[in-house]
Amino acid sequence: MVPVLCIGVANAAVPSTPSGWTLVWSDDFNGSAGTLPSSTNWIIDTGHAYPGGPANWGTGEIQNYTSSTSNLSLDGSGNLRITPIGSGQNWTSARIESRRADFKPASGRILRIEGRIQMPNVTGNAALGYWPAFWALGAPYRGNYWNWPGIGEFDIMENVNGINQVWAVLHCGVSPGGPCNETNGLGAFRTCPGSSCQSAFHTYRFEWDRSITPNQFRWYVDGVNYHTLSQNQFDATTWNNMTSHAGYFLLLNVAMGGGFPNGVAGFGTPTSATVSGRPMVVDYVAVWQSGTGTTPPPSSPPPTGGVIQAESYAAQQGTQLETTTDSGGGQNVAYISNGDWLRYTVNFSGETQFNARVASGAAGGVSGLVQVRLGSPTGTIIGQMSVGNTGGWQSWRTVPANISAVSGTQTVYLTFSSGQPADFVNLNYFSFSR
Repeated sequence: MVPVLCIGVANAAVPSTPSGWTLVWSDDFNGSAGTLPSSTNWIIDTGHAYPGGPANWGTGEIQNYTSSTSNLSLDGSGNLRITPIGSGQNWTSARIESRRADFKPASGRILRIEGRIQMPNVTGNAALGYWPAFWALGAPYRGNYWNWPGIGEFDIMENVNGINQVWAVLHCGVSPGGPCNETNGLGAFRTCPGSSCQSAFHTYRFEWDRSITPNQFRWYVDGVNYHTLSQNQFDATTWNNMTSHAGYFLLLNVAMGGGFPNGVAGFGTPTSATVSGRPMVVDYVAVWQSGTGTTPPPSSPPPTGGVIQAESYAAQQGTQLETTTDSGGGQNVAYISNGDWLRYTVNFSGETQFNARVASGAAGGVSGLVQVRLGSPTGTIIGQMSVGNTGGWQSWRTVPANISAVSGTQTVYLTFSSGQPADFVNLNYFSFSR
């Protein structure tokens, strides 16, 4: 097991990887005081919702998420601080999510997601409305925002209202009701061992175990297992919907108000008694996998010559995801039209060929260009291909195009250009080669 570090030490390092495990990804939050966390590792969410997504992040929370270092910053001692600021019904706070959205155990192995966190050090009436969380969402949520809870959500650590308890929750299936009793989810809670959740650091861990049959989900605090769910507790469709996609991305945030704190309190939160400025402090976040080998680290983009799944984008504009019938299954990027784009990071070494797996059910006379650009959606075009109707939106073919030779790690935008406003192409995957 990963060693549990002593409670009370704020700037402990990511634990050393034990024998039989491989470190997949981590962030120790080292950096200068007053700076934002690594943009290589994290996306900063802002506002009251994803663009086109449910209002108030789908939970009724009231704060405005910002990228201000007043709400989100490193402390210079190896920690990240997420600090709600406000009063009454006017609050700001912060929420970040990992750029990587492929955290998933290989067949026969165990994935371990862990964070060492001190919850906001506030209790009683002064804590009403505080809702810190460390959690994970299924990758297909990116760019869709209306497929929850079917794509899965693992709440590794949740807490509300400064109560000395940690909640572990799985969200899945349909809402309301369904196999995960939505919107509540399937959860458990317990008191933090030793020192309270608010007064000290504790280690919160989630394990997804594909080494046993039936597979299991397990939740821990300071190495103590207090919630377990097994594959045989779910119907096959529910299980597949939350486990067969590309994987999960991680989130850290402190919300204010909303369904969970209001439900526990029995009235609306925050209140006039709620105090401002109590941060959640995060020492590290790390992901391990049992066995040897792993997916590429975040600093190593997908190698050229290999397939890059279209849904693994770091950012997008205008598109949605859907289930594909193409060989291999999974999802494709869909509803692509003029002005849409997808962003990736790719490590080139002189490749001159671009191959895209595309499908189109566009009407006669409707076609468009798939363009490869560097740096921005309006950056230099290094290659492009024309796509028209292929016989249907799931009638797939691989289309090649030449590109200018490029080397080094590049931010790649796939942009889509058409003289008509209608959707003209679906994209399943692509590759670069020599």
